[in-house]
Amino acid sequence: MKKLTCVAVMLSTFMLNAQSKEIVLPNGTTFLVGEISVTDLKTNSYQSWFEPQFENYTIDNTKSALIASKLKTYNLLLFMGTWCGDSKREVPKIIKLLSHLNFPMNQLKIVAVDQRKEYYKKSPGGEEWGLHIKRVPTLIFLKNGKEVNRIIETPVTSWEADFFAIVSNQTYNPNYEQTK
Repeated sequence: MKKLTCVAVMLSTFMLNAQSKEIVLPNGTTFLVGEISVTDLKTNSYQSWFEPQFENYTIDNTKSALIASKLKTYNLLLFMGTWCGDSKREVPKIIKLLSHLNFPMNQLKIVAVDQRKEYYKKSPGGEEWGLHIKRVPTLIFLKNGKEVNRIIETPVTSWEADFFAIVSNQTYNPNYEQTK
């Protein structure tokens, strides 16, 4: 019985450490690290940049109609920084597009990375390890657990066009070369 209790305590501690956490810097600035949800982005100070970008993004309905069914066969892994200007601008657009496409949100994992120098672009759960995350946001498309492609920082053409290229197996090269 003691072994089971010990295992349960260790597992719950691990689960708490893997969840999102809000960091408060000495100047009062806050940001999230770890696995987060869309709900986290719609609360507190994050709402002030998330909601306007979400509401103001206009979806290309013609292209999005071509994406929906194919996209549902993928899992998506999104790395972002709640402190990062590019993430603040682009992540709400990604979320709006996914919502519009009725993408199963349980197939989307959002990981917020750190901005502090000693932990820069790292997460407490180490989800970025081995994935060469240099810029955020980075949206990784996974099929059967393997990376198919990624969009780095901003789309090359548009979110809809880039999604379509990836899910249609067209040649797609992100804005930035992935360095290993």
